[in-house]
Amino acid sequence: MCKKDKVLGKDRKELILKWLKESNTPMTGGELADRTNVSRQVIVQDISLLKARNEPILATSQGYMYMKQNKPKQFERVIACKHTPEETRKELELVVDHGVTVKNVFIEHPVYGDLEASIMVSNRKEVDQFIQRIKETNSPYLLQLTGGIHLHTITADTEEKLDLAFNALDRAGIIIES
Repeated sequence: MCKKDKVLGKDRKELILKWLKESNTPMTGGELADRTNVSRQVIVQDISLLKARNEPILATSQGYMYMKQNKPKQFERVIACKHTPEETRKELELVVDHGVTVKNVFIEHPVYGDLEASIMVSNRKEVDQFIQRIKETNSPYLLQLTGGIHLHTITADTEEKLDLAFNALDRAGIIIES
């Protein structure tokens, strides 16, 4: 069996950038590592260096994405929510079922200040993957640090979709202020 050579330094970063730009779905660090025959940690470092060059790369629970600039107009809203960790799936599904993307989650921590994490889920499959990743890694939800209180940035191609998602969350008792 032929051993694949490592892709080195600058060439590797340029390949990673090319692949991310061409991909319509997130690419995992493991996938990029396999393609370049390096460790996932090397990929994490490469992504950090690319971000330092102001490349619009977003790390999501599904992998890395290159944020393409020629997207159609998106409307955005920040919503304040409160629920238990067990209700997270319900919350995310209520949003994505209205054609809305949950971009992030953020909390105000009493010591660290604002903490934000990218979520980037737009459909039930991505919600399933997000929830599964939380379970596999035994990671706590940020809302567990604040008694369930957290904020999300949600995005959609129309204000109406944002309104529908917001109203569904409000009816479910998840919105803090309506």
